Amino acid sequence: RNQESSSSGHCLAVVFSRLANAVTPLWRLPYQEQLQVKYESQRKILQTLASRLEELGIDAQKPGGLCCPLQPVVPSPIINGYRNKSTFSVNRGPDGNPKTVGLYVGTARERNIVCVKANHMENIPSKHKQVAQCYEEFICRSPLDSCILFHEGGHWRELVVRTTSCGHTMAIITFHPQELDQESLATQKALLKEFFTCGPGAACALTSLYFQESTMTRCSHEQSPFQLLHGAPHIFEELLGLKFRISPDAFFQVNTAGAEVLYQAVGELCQATGDTVLLDICCGTGGEQRDPNQLPSHSKGWVMLYLTLGETQFTWLLFCFTGISNCEFHSGKAEAVLPQLLASWDDARPLVAVVNPSRAGLHYRVVRAIRNCRSIRRLLYISCKPEGEAMRNFLELCCPPDPRKKLAGEPFAPVLAIPFDMFPHTMHCELVLLFTR
Repeated sequence: RNQESSSSGHCLAVVFSRLANAVTPLWRLPYQEQLQVKYESQRKILQTLASRLEELGIDAQKPGGLCCPLQPVVPSPIINGYRNKSTFSVNRGPDGNPKTVGLYVGTARERNIVCVKANHMENIPSKHKQVAQCYEEFICRSPLDSCILFHEGGHWRELVVRTTSCGHTMAIITFHPQELDQESLATQKALLKEFFTCGPGAACALTSLYFQESTMTRCSHEQSPFQLLHGAPHIFEELLGLKFRISPDAFFQVNTAGAEVLYQAVGELCQATGDTVLLDICCGTGGEQRDPNQLPSHSKGWVMLYLTLGETQFTWLLFCFTGISNCEFHSGKAEAVLPQLLASWDDARPLVAVVNPSRAGLHYRVVRAIRNCRSIRRLLYISCKPEGEAMRNFLELCCPPDPRKKLAGEPFAPVLAIPFDMFPHTMHCELVLLFTR
């Protein structure tokens, strides 16, 4: 029996180690060494960009083969437990429990996927782990199966936990309804609410408990609304003196303390003067320009573009409540709104653009509109994956004029790169690349 226990403990330790190595591959390194690894990674990206620009006939080689100076990686103020959002899956665990709540290890190709509890993950805060453990306890009590493969039935699916520095906690539970009728669904929602308000889950002290019925891997609020079972509809975060309202599916940087450092630096790099107009493209909840000590007080106004009207309306209300009113909002997809906006731009004041797109990068029409707008002399590109589609954007911004691609404007040139460690223990960081012309 002791040998079996020892063997089981060893196997679990191996699985935990595999999870940590897969999700946070740098967790064994001292933090300063982690920063050096990331610096070398960003240096190679800038060397690649320099080489690609050379192929276009642009003399971009700087010392070290870089396209521009690279500053040291700015460290995260918080190294452990920094994530304000965690997504937990439900699947079979190493012990065979089909209702294990955690993170995946393994691949579908090798058919060795198991779900491992996140207890040993350095980047996930204890509150998230507590909610995940309580959710697992709840579904283990439930007679309904977990939904491991959609076509095999089952109901209980992933859990998303969001927390803020204000002490708020939001839990969002995804549920596959399968063939359940409305009465049965109502029963499950009532049981879930009771567990987290009166049962063992009450220890989590949830600010908000949401429930979403979904028959897809990912489902938006428009496709299937988030249903508030308990608490407040939103949680709030404070960043650089401003208050942000966070809904279940709102984008917010996962490292709040790191975001403060990032946005403060972006504000300084904009070099806004009294007559500067700031253009924030892909602004989301408006993070890049929301420091009242940096941007609004130094500029006449800016334009904010966002994909959905709802968040834009909220952002406008927030600006009104905080006394920041020197702004203008243009709602819609950036590739549809920005070309028209800049084509008719006749303001003689300096125009500084800030972009922070998803990993898919900027749409070509957005790049073309920025490139062809003579008023934009300074551009800040924030990328979480500069070696991906963002590289295509960099080349489009810097290449010689090309009538075939309708790139008539003067090319930009990279002048400074600053990496920010928003994700300690992982290989990722945010790169801020400053372009001028």
